[in-house]
Amino acid sequence: MKTDGVYVDTVGVYIPQQRVSVAEAVEQGLYDEFHVQHGTGLTAAHLAGDLPALDMAVAAARHAFRRSAADIEDLEFHAHCTAIQHGPEGFYPPGYVLRELGASGVPSTDVRQHSNGLLAGLEVAVGQLTGAAGAETALVTAAENFTSPLIDRWKGFGTGFTASDGGAALLLSGESGCVALRSLNSGTLPELEQWHRGEESLLPFRGEQRKASGTMELLSYFNQHVMPLDKCMELIRDFELDLVHRSLVEAGLNASDLRWVVAANSDSRMIDQTKMQPLGLPLSRSTWDFGKEYGHMGACDMAVSLNHLLTHGLVSPGDHLLMTTSASGWVSTAAVLTVLDIPDWAQEDTDS
Repeated sequence: MKTDGVYVDTVGVYIPQQRVSVAEAVEQGLYDEFHVQHGTGLTAAHLAGDLPALDMAVAAARHAFRRSAADIEDLEFHAHCTAIQHGPEGFYPPGYVLRELGASGVPSTDVRQHSNGLLAGLEVAVGQLTGAAGAETALVTAAENFTSPLIDRWKGFGTGFTASDGGAALLLSGESGCVALRSLNSGTLPELEQWHRGEESLLPFRGEQRKASGTMELLSYFNQHVMPLDKCMELIRDFELDLVHRSLVEAGLNASDLRWVVAANSDSRMIDQTKMQPLGLPLSRSTWDFGKEYGHMGACDMAVSLNHLLTHGLVSPGDHLLMTTSASGWVSTAAVLTVLDIPDWAQEDTDS
């Protein structure tokens, strides 16, 4: 999908102050030497404690609006992205975010695509900004607090990643912004749907012990009984590479034109083998080197990394970025963006 007239106006983030390094986690018995030796390479996780994920989403949204000339009253569409449950069953998270912002009457949607959520929300917002709705300002928020009895943030996802808490927001404009969205493509690989379900029932919770989606027990069941891991990785590589190539072609670019590949903060080997090597690019052109300091914040990774690039002087006008994420389902999205200018807020707010 080639896009015109969709811009990132500002980015907002909320990063919890508590940061636990991998070394500290090992000392506390949360992590072990096996995962250090064979694991993600991520160096820390941010912990939000009892602060709800939705309050971090609200904080990130307010951060984005403080950086913008737009007011909350100008907001015409909102998408919120979730991985784990953001409240009681039947609860509607976007309603909470909009109520806290004081944005009554704004159309909204809840995007349940886990780590792929922010780009999925961006895709939905594109339709609002360029289609019949004629919206001029849209907000995409994401947040996660992985402090849950259902999740072991350190070892529960194997050596793929360690889970980190945080909030993020993209404030989008149909008029102008510091970054232009050039193209975006997404898809679903349903052959891998059961990978994150295992043999769990499709019926709602009936009192048996609940498991968190993404845990190693679920993944291992699929790989042992349905499809081996190497076949899964082969399918994912080819599927995602097709999405990336389509997005690059529609943006009129080659892989060599990319300044940065913004990938989820996960295992460096996975990023290298599934994202960088197929494009013929070195790992140094990915956001891994600083992303490992944040940990994997679910759907927040894309906005947190974009914020880091802008506020730390790592991009210049004319630089092209590829954002690529995926999640259980199996869903994936690839987006190509171009930096138009470095806004004042990025030069003034280098600590965020």
